Amino acid sequence: MAGFLSTLRRIYLSLYNWIVFVGWFQVLYFAVKALREGGPTTVYDSVERPLQLAQTAAVMEILHGLVGLVRSPVSATLPQIGSRLFLTWGVLWSFPETRTHVLVSSLVISWSITEIIRYSFFGMKEALGFAPSWLLWLRYSTFLILYPTGITSEVGLIYIALPYIKASEKYCIRMPNKWNFSFDYFFASILALAIYVPGICSMDDSLL
Repeated sequence: MAGFLSTLRRIYLSLYNWIVFVGWFQVLYFAVKALREGGPTTVYDSVERPLQLAQTAAVMEILHGLVGLVRSPVSATLPQIGSRLFLTWGVLWSFPETRTHVLVSSLVISWSITEIIRYSFFGMKEALGFAPSWLLWLRYSTFLILYPTGITSEVGLIYIALPYIKASEKYCIRMPNKWNFSFDYFFASILALAIYVPGICSMDDSLL
């Protein structure tokens, strides 16, 4: 029984990794195509749907950690995936004014190359039991460049979005109300920026 469950686990994780790999490959393809044909201002519109699908699929990795399918601690996985979901939905989707900035291009390319390498690495490990040494090298070598560019783009886009967040008051809850509760999305976004410092220091290598 244990062997059967282990096989099911490997099949599921292999399928998951390769499906998300295809999603990120689409993101990279459309991003590069948009850059060549229309420039940085056209990138977001070209990748919006596959980006949203590929990034949101990462929520499953939190569930994988919760049920013990992978070794990644949820305490490390949650803030990393949460920050990317915040950029995808809470900034880019919510505030169209940010979509044409050049940082969107660096963000999308950094994310997509990193994730293509990561998901192919784990996909091979689950399917074959090992990954080629060149892929292992790519996983840890490209990270040294792509992680700083990705983080810089994330922080930069949140900062750029702050004036639009403040002016729109989108997602804010003001008192009085029946819940006796208030929420300011602008200050929450500033808090998100502050969290990046300890978040960078606690980066878990299973997500690299």
